[in-house]
Amino acid sequence: MNPEPAGQTTDVLRVQEIGLPGLAPLLARYGLECERVDRAAPIPGSFWGDEEAGLIANRLLVRDDTPVHSLLHEAGHFICMTPRRRAGLHTDAGGDYEEENGVCYLQILLADQLPGVGRERMMQDMDAWGYSFRLGSARAWFERDAEDARQWLRDRNLVDASGQPTWQLRDGAL
Repeated sequence: MNPEPAGQTTDVLRVQEIGLPGLAPLLARYGLECERVDRAAPIPGSFWGDEEAGLIANRLLVRDDTPVHSLLHEAGHFICMTPRRRAGLHTDAGGDYEEENGVCYLQILLADQLPGVGRERMMQDMDAWGYSFRLGSARAWFERDAEDARQWLRDRNLVDASGQPTWQLRDGAL
C-alpha cells in the first residue's frame, strides 16, 4: 500500500461517512475493538501515520478522516497474522508478500459486508489511494490474478470454498 503524500486529498470513503456503529459489528466478529481518536491527535499504532488506521493488540484505532480502505486493510492484517504475531501486535503488522496479497483480497471481501461500501467502492478507493497491482487495477487483480491470494486465505480457513469470510482468525497452522 502506498499512501498519498501528506496534505493531498483523494476522494475515498472515510470513517465519518459510515460511522463507528456501522463498522464495529463487522470488526467485533474478529475480536477487534474499533476506537475513535480525536481528529487533531495522531493515531496510535499507525504504521503510515497521517490519517491511516492504527493497530495495537486487538484495538483498531481510527479518526473520522481515516479511509475505510485503511481500516479494512489493517483489520485484514489482524485477521491474517499468526497468533504469535497478533499477541505482540503494535503498529507494524509485518507479514510476507503472500500474506499481504491475502490481506488485500480479504479487505475487498469485507467491504461487501458494510452497507454502502461493497467491493466496487473498495477497489475504486484502493486504486485512488495508490495500491499497486500487476494488472494495473484492483479490479483486474481481484478478478483475474488473485487465485494465489484466494488459495492462501482458503488454506488458512479465512474464507470458505465459496470465497466468503469464515469469521475466524488465522490459527497459525500454516
